Amino acid sequence: MRVTLREVAEQAGVSMMTVSNVMNGNRARVSPSTIEKVQRIADELGYVPSASARSLATQASRLVGLLVPAADEDSLMISPHTMAIVGLIERELRKYGYHLLLRGVAHPDEVAEALRSWSLDGAILLGFLDEEVGKLTKKTIGAVHVVAIDSYSANRLTTGTRSDDFAGARLAARHLLNLGHRRILFAGPAFSGVGVVHERFEGFNQAFADAGVPRPGLVETVNTTYEEGRELGLVLRERHAPTAVFATADILAVGIVHGLTEAGVRVPEDVSVVGFDDLDLCNYVTPKLTTVAQDIARKASTAVSILMDSIEKGDRSKHPVTIDVSLVERESTAPVRT
Repeated sequence: MRVTLREVAEQAGVSMMTVSNVMNGNRARVSPSTIEKVQRIADELGYVPSASARSLATQASRLVGLLVPAADEDSLMISPHTMAIVGLIERELRKYGYHLLLRGVAHPDEVAEALRSWSLDGAILLGFLDEEVGKLTKKTIGAVHVVAIDSYSANRLTTGTRSDDFAGARLAARHLLNLGHRRILFAGPAFSGVGVVHERFEGFNQAFADAGVPRPGLVETVNTTYEEGRELGLVLRERHAPTAVFATADILAVGIVHGLTEAGVRVPEDVSVVGFDDLDLCNYVTPKLTTVAQDIARKASTAVSILMDSIEKGDRSKHPVTIDVSLVERESTAPVRT
């Protein structure tokens, strides 16, 4: 049976209010000896504070919502990259004594609804378009502290962290240019204005400018899925005849590699391929994937740290934190064949 607050109070010879204050950290008016005694007896009895009771006592839910886009009302858009970050965020929140609630959002308007309807101390937005983040207002988010990951929105009600997308794509294109490639195709989702894909496209272009090489203008708009990557790979050689491809995500790059292989195109002998993320799957495919490595663990821990400062210290003034990236060269790239 669950040990109650009353049982701890009776064993310690103090009031239930005193035990509640000790357990919830309200110890200003409790003597050190009483705190030690209550804590010892609680440990001996195996008392575990009720989360709901603690929330009432502290006026805090200890809940953080993690909102991710849903493809429709029945499924979440959980890419391997998103899955990795979700697990890391949950681990970081546990260190602070917070619990994670995962919510899929099929329509942008549901972001405000989710923030209002849950009893949240904070929320992390992952994978939303900048225009969606930009629409959040004080009225819609209320008192909830909000952090956005991979956002370039200028909305002052949110802050967050992101990888250096511009530098990463620049590294990828520079690597391929240094291998002698000139017909390099850019593959990624549609974009407009600022945002992750826009920054990667600009970084990709900058590498050509740095090298004084005309950009070939090879672009394919595809969603970030293995299936669309494979479909593109099947027709890529006939459609564009590139010698190399930069894909904006590893899962897309892996699909392209498999499609090329099915079409009888060798990677990297005929076409080199570079991805972006450095997920575990890069080492599980053949050939192993050259990619831009994001420090996903640091991105997750930074997002949680910013959120905790906002919740616990009232510090909402932090600017977005940009995480450095690096190129990991594996087997999917090689010098262009002449």
